[in-house]
Amino acid sequence: IRPQLPPEVIERIDYELSVVDNMGYNGYFLIVQDFINWGKRQGIIYGPGRGSAAGALLAYAIHITEVNPLDYDLLFERFLNPDRISMPDIDTDIQDTRRDEVIEYCTQKYGKPRVANIVTFGKMISKNAVRDVARVLDVPYAEADRIAKLVPDPIMGHAVKLKDAIKEGDLKTEYENNPTCKEVIDLAMRLEGTIRGHGVHACGVVIAPDDIVKYMPMEVSAKGPLTTQYPGPTVEEIGLLKMDFLGLKTLSILKEAVANIEDSLGIELDVDQIPIDDPATFQLYCDGNTI
Repeated sequence: IRPQLPPEVIERIDYELSVVDNMGYNGYFLIVQDFINWGKRQGIIYGPGRGSAAGALLAYAIHITEVNPLDYDLLFERFLNPDRISMPDIDTDIQDTRRDEVIEYCTQKYGKPRVANIVTFGKMISKNAVRDVARVLDVPYAEADRIAKLVPDPIMGHAVKLKDAIKEGDLKTEYENNPTCKEVIDLAMRLEGTIRGHGVHACGVVIAPDDIVKYMPMEVSAKGPLTTQYPGPTVEEIGLLKMDFLGLKTLSILKEAVANIEDSLGIELDVDQIPIDDPATFQLYCDGNTI
């Protein structure tokens, strides 16, 4: 195939292959390629590519992504470069109605003891801590609710710490003048940031070269699947492979739309071949018909 490729493509793909090889990620690419292409053969819809992996021409060449990075000047180095310390990851968007099938395929292929969901820990943040403490102290619900509502809402997804929240506004006044509020807040500040409970990560899955229990403690989650007792960052720190299988309702809707078009109009659509500069589509956006 090399004589048929432009020089810039050969140069880019050779560079990417050498970096992947030197950093030991050949197997990683092959595992992702395998379960994506298996799913596509089963009629499962995947996203065209998400995040830094879309900058890899290698990912496009083996159908992990459907976006040619050379068309958009996307950087491979943002995904993988010789100076990168943390492991890269290829986030995979899957239609949510069939996500479990892809995980089951990996489980069957690599063995049940080698594939597991990843645990996630829920922590006590300011509002939750206040409500939990108030409940234990038998503070009437109405009063507890009123105090909790005085705690500022998270800013850009980050909860405001109680030690900062009591420095101003209505909560400051309440804290200084209401003994019940002061007791609740003081205890809540001591509990803030501690682990409240644990569950299964929405998309994280680990695939190991041997039984996972040889690397870390495991448990059977309440919903049934095998789950690690180490969270995602720790799984990566001990050198195991974390995959993100993201179930997207959007993709299930796309799949349904394609099926409806075929049933009603007899047209077989390939969503990956739809042009991205289609005037009629942009007109729908301009009209606000986006539901």
